[in-house]
Amino acid sequence: MLLRDRVVLVTGGARMGASLGAALGACGARVAFSYARSAEAIAQAAADTAAAGGQSHILQADLRDPDACGRLVDDVVAWGGGIDVLVALASTYDRVPLDDVTPDTWRSHLAVDLDATFHCARAAARHMRAQGSGGHLIFCSDWVAASARPRYTGYVPYYVAKAGVVALTEALALELAGDGIQVNAIAPGPILPAAGSTAEMQAAVLQATPLGRWGGPDVVTHAVMGLLQQDWVTGQTVRVDGGRHLV
Repeated sequence: MLLRDRVVLVTGGARMGASLGAALGACGARVAFSYARSAEAIAQAAADTAAAGGQSHILQADLRDPDACGRLVDDVVAWGGGIDVLVALASTYDRVPLDDVTPDTWRSHLAVDLDATFHCARAAARHMRAQGSGGHLIFCSDWVAASARPRYTGYVPYYVAKAGVVALTEALALELAGDGIQVNAIAPGPILPAAGSTAEMQAAVLQATPLGRWGGPDVVTHAVMGLLQQDWVTGQTVRVDGGRHLV
C-alpha cells in the first residue's frame, strides 16, 4: 500500500507510537492517535508524525466501551474522509495472581486487550468496505501467546486475551479477504524493560533472548511498515521477539 495521504488510526501506542508515527509521517500518511490516559506520550507521537512530513490528529477514547470504539473510528473518518489502516496497539499488562482474578478483573483485561481490538476492527472494516479500496488491520498480540503455550504464572487474563487476538486475526482475515482487507498481527517480545522490573529481572530476560538485547520501539515499527508495504500476506502473526520463543 502506498501510504501517502492514507488515513491511519493508531490506538494506544504510548510506548511505540512516536517511532511508528515518524515512519508513517515520512511516507506522507495522515495519522490519528487515540489514548486513554497517556496524553503526553501521544502528543509526542503526533508531533513526531507532523515533523516527519505527515498530518496528525489526537482523540481520547475509553476503549473498554464498545460504543466508544465505534465513535472513535467514526471520528477518524470524519477527520480524514475515510480510513485505510488500523493499528490496534492499545493494551494492558498487569500481573494478577489467579486467586485475585475477580470477574471485574477478567472483564477489564479482555475489554482492552481483545474486545476493543474486535470492536475497532469491525468499525474500521465497515468503512473500508464502503470505500471499496481494501485496507489493513494490524493487531498486537504477544510472543508468548503466539508460541501457543504460557510461560509465566500470574498472567491468565492477559495470556487468554492475547491468544484470542491471534485467533481474531485469522478469523477476520478470512472474513475480509474478499474485500481486499488484509488482517495481520505482531507479537512483540522483549521490546523495552517492563515498568517496575528490577535489574535482575531485566538481565534474566536478556539472557533468555537469543539476540541478547532489547529490541526497542523501532523493531515494531519495521514490522508494521513491512506488513503495510505488501499486498499478499494476511492472517499472519509475526513474532518480533529477538528469537525469545526459541528458548
